[in-house]
Formats: sequence, structure tokens, C-alpha cells
Amino acid sequence: MERGIADLSIEDGEEEAFPVPDGVEPQNSVYNLCLVGRFLTSSVVHFPAMRNMMANLWHPLEGVQISNLGEKYFLFKFFNELNISQVITGVPWTFNNHILIMHILQDNEDPMSISLVYSDFWV
Repeated sequence: MERGIADLSIEDGEEEAFPVPDGVEPQNSVYNLCLVGRFLTSSVVHFPAMRNMMANLWHPLEGVQISNLGEKYFLFKFFNELNISQVITGVPWTFNNHILIMHILQDNEDPMSISLVYSDFWV
């Protein structure tokens, strides 16, 4: 074994770690198929309960990833255009009788800079 280690050299050329095949499209935006949302309430939103309830209500085919961004903002990441479309067309959504205001994130848009203070939907 010592003889095998002795033959190693730092000067040997290195291979490319992950070769990228020709014709591969660039990765989509970080916020592709994402919604940012906020509940219209001054009270605390219990994140684990909300996450479970919304995932069960929406029941997306490929799942949904829900993240707490802080300051009562939440990021909803979908993995299928059909699922995000169903959520958008199914509004208004509520949790504990508090309406969820949502915005579809565009490329390079900061989710925390979105003003989510009113809803255009009438119940």
C-alpha cells in the first residue's frame, strides 16, 4: 500500500468533475414555480400546523415545499405547473380564518420586498 501512495502526484492532470453535456438548457430561476404568501393577521401563525394543512388541502401531485421566510412571509415551491395553477385559481385560501395573500414570484424578485397587504379576491 505504501508503494501505491508513493506513486501519487499532485501534478497529475485532473478530469472535469461533472461534465456538462452539449445542448443542456440553463437552470431556471431559483423562484421558478414559487409563490410568496402572507396571512392577514396580527397573531402568530403556527408554521408546522399551517404547512401540514396547506399541503393536505392542495395535495399537489409532485409535492410542495413550504418555507418560513420570517416576518410572517412564507415561500411555497411547487414542482409542477399544473399544481401551482390549481392553487392560484382556487383562491382565496385561509388558515385559522386568516386569508392568505399570495404573489407569483418572477425571476430575480426578492420575496421579502413584495408588499402583501391586501387581496383582490372577494369572498
